[in-house]
Amino acid sequence: MVKGKIEQMETNKSHLTAAEMGKLWVVYMGNTMGKCVLSHFLQHVDDTDIKRVLEYALGLSKAFIQDIETIFKQADFPIPVGFSEEDDVNLDAPRIFYDNFYLYYLQYLGKAGMSIYSIAIPLVTRKDVRDFFLNSLSDTAKLMSDVNDVLISKGKLMNAPVIPTPEKVDFVNKQNFLNGFFGDIRPLNGLEIAHLYGCINNDVTSKALLLGFSQGARDEKVKKFLERGKNINERHIEQLSDKLIRDNIPSPTLLDHLVTTSTTPTFSDKLMVCHKIDMFSMKIREYANGASLSGRKDIGVIFAKCQMDVSYYVEDGANILIDQGWMEQPPEAIDRDNVASK
Repeated sequence: MVKGKIEQMETNKSHLTAAEMGKLWVVYMGNTMGKCVLSHFLQHVDDTDIKRVLEYALGLSKAFIQDIETIFKQADFPIPVGFSEEDDVNLDAPRIFYDNFYLYYLQYLGKAGMSIYSIAIPLVTRKDVRDFFLNSLSDTAKLMSDVNDVLISKGKLMNAPVIPTPEKVDFVNKQNFLNGFFGDIRPLNGLEIAHLYGCINNDVTSKALLLGFSQGARDEKVKKFLERGKNINERHIEQLSDKLIRDNIPSPTLLDHLVTTSTTPTFSDKLMVCHKIDMFSMKIREYANGASLSGRKDIGVIFAKCQMDVSYYVEDGANILIDQGWMEQPPEAIDRDNVASK
Protein backbone atom coordinates (compact mmCIF):
# COMPACT_ATOMS: atom_id res chain seq x y z
CA MET A 1 0.00 0.00 0.00
CA VAL A 2 1.31 3.43 -0.97
CA LYS A 3 0.59 5.88 1.84
CA GLY A 4 -0.22 9.57 1.41
CA LYS A 5 2.71 11.96 1.70
CA ILE A 6 0.98 15.24 2.50
CA GLU A 7 0.72 14.46 6.21
CA GLN A 8 4.52 14.38 6.34
CA MET A 9 4.88 17.85 4.82
CA GLU A 10 4.72 21.29 6.35
CA THR A 11 1.36 22.53 5.05
CA ASN A 12 0.86 26.12 3.97
CA LYS A 13 -2.64 27.02 5.13
CA SER A 14 -3.17 29.92 2.72
CA HIS A 15 -6.28 29.86 0.55
CA LEU A 16 -6.24 27.68 -2.52
CA THR A 17 -6.07 29.50 -5.84
CA ALA A 18 -8.55 28.80 -8.64
CA ALA A 19 -5.94 26.67 -10.42
CA GLU A 20 -5.20 24.69 -7.26
CA MET A 21 -8.88 24.10 -6.55
CA GLY A 22 -9.62 23.06 -10.12
CA LYS A 23 -6.65 20.73 -10.56
CA LEU A 24 -7.03 19.07 -7.15
CA TRP A 25 -10.76 18.65 -7.72
CA VAL A 26 -10.38 16.92 -11.08
CA VAL A 27 -7.60 14.65 -9.78
CA TYR A 28 -9.75 13.69 -6.78
CA MET A 29 -12.70 12.83 -9.03
CA GLY A 30 -10.50 10.82 -11.40
CA ASN A 31 -8.82 8.83 -8.66
CA THR A 32 -12.05 7.94 -6.87
CA MET A 33 -13.22 6.61 -10.24
CA GLY A 34 -9.94 4.78 -10.81
CA LYS A 35 -10.14 3.24 -7.35
CA CYS A 36 -13.51 1.65 -8.22
CA VAL A 37 -12.29 0.27 -11.56
CA LEU A 38 -8.99 -1.07 -10.23
CA SER A 39 -10.67 -2.63 -7.20
CA HIS A 40 -12.85 -4.71 -9.53
CA PHE A 41 -9.90 -5.66 -11.73
CA LEU A 42 -8.09 -6.97 -8.65
CA GLN A 43 -11.02 -9.28 -7.92
CA HIS A 44 -10.31 -11.04 -11.21
CA VAL A 45 -6.60 -11.31 -11.99
CA ASP A 46 -4.56 -14.51 -12.27
CA ASP A 47 -1.15 -13.33 -13.46
CA THR A 48 1.06 -12.41 -10.47
CA ASP A 49 3.07 -9.77 -12.38
CA ILE A 50 -0.09 -8.02 -13.55
CA LYS A 51 -1.59 -8.27 -10.06
CA ARG A 52 1.49 -6.53 -8.64
CA VAL A 53 1.19 -3.48 -10.90
CA LEU A 54 -2.58 -3.33 -10.33
CA GLU A 55 -1.99 -3.26 -6.58
CA TYR A 56 0.60 -0.51 -6.97
CA ALA A 57 -1.78 1.52 -9.14
CA LEU A 58 -4.64 1.09 -6.65
CA GLY A 59 -2.30 2.11 -3.83
CA LEU A 60 -1.43 5.30 -5.72
CA SER A 61 -5.10 6.18 -6.23
CA LYS A 62 -5.82 5.69 -2.53
CA ALA A 63 -2.78 7.76 -1.53
CA PHE A 64 -3.68 10.59 -3.92
CA ILE A 65 -7.24 10.65 -2.56
CA GLN A 66 -5.94 10.79 1.01
CA ASP A 67 -3.47 13.59 0.22
CA ILE A 68 -6.10 15.72 -1.51
CA GLU A 69 -8.58 15.23 1.32
CA THR A 70 -5.90 16.46 3.74
CA ILE A 71 -5.33 19.60 1.68
CA PHE A 72 -9.06 20.21 1.24
CA LYS A 73 -9.78 19.86 4.96
CA GLN A 74 -6.99 22.27 5.88
CA ALA A 75 -8.35 24.76 3.32
CA ASP A 76 -11.99 24.30 4.47
CA PHE A 77 -12.82 23.07 0.98
CA PRO A 78 -15.80 20.65 0.80
CA ILE A 79 -14.77 17.07 -0.04
CA PRO A 80 -16.32 16.10 -3.42
CA VAL A 81 -18.68 13.12 -3.58
CA GLY A 82 -16.79 11.52 -6.46
CA PHE A 83 -17.26 7.76 -6.80
CA SER A 84 -17.41 4.99 -4.20
CA GLU A 85 -17.22 1.20 -4.01
CA GLU A 86 -20.62 1.23 -2.31
CA ASP A 87 -22.48 3.08 -5.09
CA ASP A 88 -20.49 2.70 -8.29
CA VAL A 89 -19.04 -0.81 -8.55
CA ASN A 90 -20.25 -4.34 -7.92
CA LEU A 91 -17.11 -6.10 -6.72
CA ASP A 92 -18.91 -9.46 -6.84
CA ALA A 93 -19.66 -9.17 -10.57
CA PRO A 94 -17.78 -11.52 -12.94
CA ARG A 95 -14.69 -10.29 -14.75
CA ILE A 96 -15.26 -8.11 -17.82
CA PHE A 97 -11.70 -8.22 -19.18
CA TYR A 98 -8.87 -10.72 -19.36
CA ASP A 99 -5.61 -10.05 -17.54
CA ASN A 100 -3.58 -8.56 -20.43
CA PHE A 101 -6.18 -5.82 -20.94
CA TYR A 102 -5.38 -4.46 -17.48
CA LEU A 103 -1.87 -3.57 -18.64
CA TYR A 104 -3.14 -1.55 -21.61
CA TYR A 105 -5.71 0.13 -19.36
CA LEU A 106 -2.95 1.09 -16.92
CA GLN A 107 -1.00 2.58 -19.83
CA TYR A 108 -3.98 4.81 -20.58
CA LEU A 109 -4.46 5.62 -16.90
CA GLY A 110 -0.82 6.56 -16.51
CA LYS A 111 -0.76 8.77 -19.61
CA ALA A 112 -3.91 10.59 -18.49
CA GLY A 113 -2.54 11.11 -14.98
CA MET A 114 0.89 12.32 -16.10
CA SER A 115 -0.73 14.78 -18.50
CA ILE A 116 -2.82 16.33 -15.70
CA TYR A 117 0.00 16.38 -13.14
CA SER A 118 2.63 17.87 -15.47
CA ILE A 119 0.26 20.62 -16.64
CA ALA A 120 -0.67 21.44 -13.03
CA ILE A 121 2.89 21.91 -11.73
CA PRO A 122 3.58 25.34 -13.32
CA LEU A 123 0.04 26.54 -12.48
CA VAL A 124 0.05 25.94 -8.71
CA THR A 125 1.94 28.01 -6.13
CA ARG A 126 1.16 26.60 -2.66
CA LYS A 127 4.09 24.43 -1.59
CA ASP A 128 2.04 21.47 -0.37
CA VAL A 129 -0.02 21.46 -3.58
CA ARG A 130 3.05 21.78 -5.78
CA ASP A 131 4.77 18.97 -3.87
CA PHE A 132 1.66 16.81 -4.26
CA PHE A 133 1.72 17.15 -8.05
CA LEU A 134 5.49 16.63 -8.25
CA ASN A 135 5.23 13.44 -6.18
CA SER A 136 2.17 12.28 -8.15
CA LEU A 137 4.01 12.75 -11.45
CA SER A 138 7.04 10.83 -10.17
CA ASP A 139 4.94 7.97 -8.75
CA THR A 140 2.87 7.69 -11.92
CA ALA A 141 6.00 7.69 -14.10
CA LYS A 142 7.22 4.71 -12.05
CA LEU A 143 3.87 2.99 -12.63
CA MET A 144 4.21 3.54 -16.38
CA SER A 145 7.73 2.13 -16.33
CA ASP A 146 6.59 -0.95 -14.40
CA VAL A 147 3.67 -1.54 -16.75
CA ASN A 148 5.88 -1.29 -19.83
CA ASP A 149 8.41 -3.67 -18.27
CA VAL A 150 5.67 -6.26 -17.72
CA LEU A 151 4.34 -5.78 -21.26
CA ILE A 152 7.85 -6.25 -22.66
CA SER A 153 8.44 -9.37 -20.56
CA LYS A 154 5.23 -10.89 -21.96
CA GLY A 155 5.89 -9.77 -25.54
CA LYS A 156 2.74 -7.64 -25.52
CA LEU A 157 4.12 -4.09 -25.79
CA MET A 158 2.64 -2.26 -28.79
CA ASN A 159 5.36 0.28 -29.54
CA ALA A 160 5.99 2.58 -32.48
CA PRO A 161 8.13 0.78 -35.10
CA VAL A 162 11.81 1.45 -35.80
CA ILE A 163 12.64 3.73 -38.74
CA PRO A 164 16.08 4.20 -40.39
CA THR A 165 18.63 6.31 -38.52
CA PRO A 166 19.49 9.45 -40.57
CA GLU A 167 22.91 9.30 -42.20
CA LYS A 168 23.51 13.03 -41.63
CA VAL A 169 21.87 16.25 -40.43
CA ASP A 170 19.68 17.75 -43.14
CA PHE A 171 17.43 20.78 -43.63
CA VAL A 172 14.05 21.15 -45.32
CA ASN A 173 14.45 23.19 -48.51
CA LYS A 174 11.23 22.49 -50.40
CA GLN A 175 7.66 23.54 -49.70
CA ASN A 176 6.42 20.04 -50.51
CA PHE A 177 7.46 19.13 -46.94
CA LEU A 178 4.00 20.45 -46.01
CA ASN A 179 2.10 18.58 -48.73
CA GLY A 180 -0.42 15.96 -47.74
CA PHE A 181 -3.19 15.86 -50.32
CA PHE A 182 -1.61 16.57 -53.70
CA GLY A 183 1.77 16.54 -55.39
CA ASP A 184 4.92 15.00 -54.01
CA ILE A 185 3.97 13.75 -50.53
CA ARG A 186 6.91 12.91 -48.27
CA PRO A 187 6.93 9.89 -45.92
CA LEU A 188 5.82 10.32 -42.33
CA ASN A 189 8.48 11.58 -39.94
CA GLY A 190 9.23 10.24 -36.46
CA LEU A 191 7.01 12.71 -34.59
CA GLU A 192 4.05 12.05 -36.87
CA ILE A 193 4.44 8.28 -36.50
CA ALA A 194 4.75 8.59 -32.71
CA HIS A 195 1.53 10.58 -32.35
CA LEU A 196 -0.45 8.55 -34.86
CA TYR A 197 0.64 5.39 -33.08
CA GLY A 198 -0.07 6.83 -29.63
CA CYS A 199 -3.57 7.99 -30.60
CA ILE A 200 -4.42 4.62 -32.14
CA ASN A 201 -3.21 2.90 -28.97
CA ASN A 202 -5.60 5.09 -26.97
CA ASP A 203 -8.43 4.30 -29.34
CA VAL A 204 -8.00 0.51 -29.30
CA THR A 205 -7.95 0.55 -25.48
CA SER A 206 -10.97 2.85 -25.40
CA LYS A 207 -12.88 0.65 -27.87
CA ALA A 208 -12.32 -2.50 -25.80
CA LEU A 209 -13.33 -0.67 -22.62
CA LEU A 210 -16.51 0.54 -24.32
CA LEU A 211 -17.35 -3.00 -25.43
CA GLY A 212 -17.12 -4.21 -21.84
CA PHE A 213 -18.99 -1.22 -20.42
CA SER A 214 -21.85 -1.39 -22.93
CA GLN A 215 -22.51 -5.06 -22.14
CA GLY A 216 -23.40 -4.15 -18.56
CA ALA A 217 -25.11 -0.77 -19.03
CA ARG A 218 -28.58 -0.54 -17.51
CA ASP A 219 -30.07 2.64 -19.00
CA GLU A 220 -30.86 2.48 -22.74
CA LYS A 221 -29.65 6.04 -23.34
CA VAL A 222 -26.35 5.25 -21.64
CA LYS A 223 -25.98 2.03 -23.67
CA LYS A 224 -26.50 3.95 -26.92
CA PHE A 225 -24.00 6.60 -25.79
CA LEU A 226 -21.37 3.93 -25.12
CA GLU A 227 -22.05 2.19 -28.45
CA ARG A 228 -21.70 5.50 -30.26
CA GLY A 229 -18.32 6.00 -28.57
CA LYS A 230 -17.25 2.57 -29.83
CA ASN A 231 -18.24 3.56 -33.38
CA ILE A 232 -16.21 6.77 -33.12
CA ASN A 233 -13.21 4.76 -31.95
CA GLU A 234 -13.57 2.35 -34.88
CA ARG A 235 -13.69 5.20 -37.38
CA HIS A 236 -10.67 6.97 -35.89
CA ILE A 237 -8.65 3.75 -35.74
CA GLU A 238 -9.35 3.16 -39.42
CA GLN A 239 -8.53 6.74 -40.47
CA LEU A 240 -5.32 7.04 -38.46
CA SER A 241 -4.14 3.52 -39.31
CA ASP A 242 -4.57 4.28 -43.01
CA LYS A 243 -1.88 6.97 -42.73
CA LEU A 244 0.57 4.44 -41.31
CA ILE A 245 -0.33 1.66 -43.72
CA ARG A 246 0.22 3.94 -46.75
CA ASP A 247 3.86 4.20 -45.63
CA ASN A 248 4.06 0.44 -44.99
CA ILE A 249 4.14 1.00 -41.23
CA PRO A 250 2.21 -1.47 -39.03
CA SER A 251 -0.64 -0.19 -36.88
CA PRO A 252 -1.49 -1.28 -33.31
CA THR A 253 -3.83 -4.28 -33.15
CA LEU A 254 -7.31 -4.32 -31.62
CA LEU A 255 -7.88 -5.53 -28.05
CA ASP A 256 -11.50 -6.65 -28.49
CA HIS A 257 -10.54 -10.29 -27.84
CA LEU A 258 -9.61 -9.30 -24.26
CA VAL A 259 -13.27 -8.53 -23.43
CA THR A 260 -15.34 -11.32 -21.86
CA THR A 261 -19.02 -12.00 -22.62
CA SER A 262 -20.24 -10.96 -19.17
CA THR A 263 -23.42 -8.85 -19.21
CA THR A 264 -23.68 -8.51 -15.42
CA PRO A 265 -23.92 -4.83 -14.40
CA THR A 266 -20.55 -4.09 -12.84
CA PHE A 267 -20.11 -0.32 -12.81
CA SER A 268 -22.78 2.31 -12.32
CA ASP A 269 -24.04 4.08 -15.44
CA LYS A 270 -22.81 7.32 -13.86
CA LEU A 271 -19.25 5.99 -13.57
CA MET A 272 -19.21 4.62 -17.12
CA VAL A 273 -20.43 7.87 -18.70
CA CYS A 274 -18.00 9.95 -16.62
CA HIS A 275 -15.16 7.59 -17.46
CA LYS A 276 -15.78 7.90 -21.19
CA ILE A 277 -16.04 11.69 -20.94
CA ASP A 278 -12.64 11.70 -19.23
CA MET A 279 -11.14 9.26 -21.72
CA PHE A 280 -12.41 11.17 -24.74
CA SER A 281 -11.35 14.50 -23.20
CA MET A 282 -7.81 13.10 -23.07
CA LYS A 283 -8.15 12.34 -26.79
CA ILE A 284 -8.76 16.03 -27.46
CA ARG A 285 -5.37 16.82 -25.90
CA GLU A 286 -3.68 13.94 -27.73
CA TYR A 287 -5.10 14.94 -31.11
CA ALA A 288 -4.10 18.57 -30.52
CA ASN A 289 -0.55 17.49 -29.64
CA GLY A 290 -0.40 15.38 -32.80
CA ALA A 291 -1.63 18.22 -34.99
CA SER A 292 0.79 20.74 -33.45
CA LEU A 293 3.81 18.54 -34.22
CA SER A 294 2.89 17.51 -37.76
CA GLY A 295 4.10 19.28 -40.87
CA ARG A 296 1.84 17.46 -43.35
CA LYS A 297 -1.48 19.14 -44.04
CA ASP A 298 -3.43 15.89 -44.32
CA ILE A 299 -2.29 14.80 -40.84
CA GLY A 300 -3.33 18.13 -39.34
CA VAL A 301 -6.75 17.91 -41.00
CA ILE A 302 -7.46 14.36 -39.81
CA PHE A 303 -6.52 15.26 -36.23
CA ALA A 304 -8.82 18.31 -36.41
CA LYS A 305 -11.73 16.15 -37.63
CA CYS A 306 -11.09 13.65 -34.84
CA GLN A 307 -11.10 16.48 -32.30
CA MET A 308 -14.48 17.66 -33.57
CA ASP A 309 -15.99 14.16 -33.31
CA VAL A 310 -14.72 13.79 -29.77
CA SER A 311 -15.83 17.27 -28.69
CA TYR A 312 -19.42 16.62 -29.74
CA TYR A 313 -19.37 13.24 -28.01
CA VAL A 314 -18.08 14.73 -24.73
CA GLU A 315 -20.78 17.43 -24.86
CA ASP A 316 -23.51 14.81 -25.34
CA GLY A 317 -22.11 12.83 -22.43
CA ALA A 318 -22.18 15.92 -20.23
CA ASN A 319 -25.84 16.43 -21.16
CA ILE A 320 -26.62 12.88 -20.00
CA LEU A 321 -24.90 13.58 -16.66
CA ILE A 322 -26.85 16.82 -16.22
CA ASP A 323 -30.19 15.24 -17.15
CA GLN A 324 -29.61 12.41 -14.66
CA GLY A 325 -28.37 14.71 -11.88
CA TRP A 326 -24.96 12.99 -11.92
CA MET A 327 -22.69 15.95 -12.78
CA GLU A 328 -20.91 17.29 -9.72
CA GLN A 329 -20.25 21.05 -9.84
CA PRO A 330 -16.56 22.00 -10.16
CA PRO A 331 -15.36 25.03 -8.15
CA GLU A 332 -16.23 28.24 -9.98
CA ALA A 333 -15.78 32.02 -9.74
CA ILE A 334 -18.40 34.35 -8.26
CA ASP A 335 -21.24 35.38 -10.57
CA ARG A 336 -20.98 39.12 -9.91
CA ASP A 337 -24.04 39.98 -11.99
CA ASN A 338 -26.14 37.56 -9.95
CA VAL A 339 -24.78 38.97 -6.67
CA ALA A 340 -25.48 42.53 -7.80
CA SER A 341 -29.05 41.69 -8.78
CA LYS A 342 -29.77 40.57 -5.22
